[in-house]
Amino acid sequence: MLRWTRREALQGIGALMLGMTSMGVAETTSPSKRKRVLRIAHLTDIHVQPEKDAAKGMIRCLQYVHSMKDRPDIIFNGGDAVMDVFAQKRERATVLKQLWTSILRDYCEIPIIHCIGNHDVWGWDKERSGCTGEEPDYGKRWAMELFGLTSRYYAFERAGWRFFVLDSTFPHGNSYKARLDDEQFEWLKAELRRTPPTTPICILSHIPILSASAYLDGNNEKTGDWVVPGAWMHIDARRIIELFWQHRNVKLCLSGHIHLYDRVDYNGVTYLCNGAVSGAWWNGAYHQTPPGFGLIDLYEDGSFENRYIEYLSSRSA
Repeated sequence: MLRWTRREALQGIGALMLGMTSMGVAETTSPSKRKRVLRIAHLTDIHVQPEKDAAKGMIRCLQYVHSMKDRPDIIFNGGDAVMDVFAQKRERATVLKQLWTSILRDYCEIPIIHCIGNHDVWGWDKERSGCTGEEPDYGKRWAMELFGLTSRYYAFERAGWRFFVLDSTFPHGNSYKARLDDEQFEWLKAELRRTPPTTPICILSHIPILSASAYLDGNNEKTGDWVVPGAWMHIDARRIIELFWQHRNVKLCLSGHIHLYDRVDYNGVTYLCNGAVSGAWWNGAYHQTPPGFGLIDLYEDGSFENRYIEYLSSRSA
């Protein structure tokens, strides 16, 4: 029997690894050689309001983002910008619109991409909002006006990546479910088909398409089975995931809504639920997730890195 010394064994393993690298088994691009093309600050669930020092908190977060030595190129507003217009009368909605607009005007110079959240939809709870549904800025039109949008969902290209901003909030009685309406889903299918397969894709939605933390937001197991409400995670996740399987250049899906931070990797797609700027709605940390935002670096080769930044903590870089 041939016996190797420890030194000989290590030398043999090194030679084997070298051979594997030359055959392309090892990574072709080391992290140090990747070219970063875009840095994103993903600020979601700000829930700005006159109460609870929420305005000061939003300002502090924006100041943190702008003061970073390696400043983000762009901000993604992940939705739920205000707290709340879904069930509020016009007077309250007007106060929140003015507050949001004035803070961005005075404290933000980085370009912003906006995504509509459920709390940004005015008056769908007609019992409490007093809306009839005939108001010219009823529903998502209010949010589109707030964010300066011409469409509630859209796509754009930047830095060699293609981005899709989705509208997750679907009407359900006096409330909502998380899903894409059929018109939007068909649009997404067509746009994915016409995107070159070499172009990496990032999806932004307010409500998670797929999330682990949706199982832990509340006592969802109290019935003896895991039960996730259709308003907490996309109820049509299966058909969206099957669509992504046909387009392997979908790399990353960003969301908020749950106020918790998690990462799910499934079928080659990474789903990031990036906590909340407001934490527990401006009452500190929500479960184990402190107030914060996602910092995402996108690279030319279609890879990415994500960190959750606790902007109220001195531990943040």
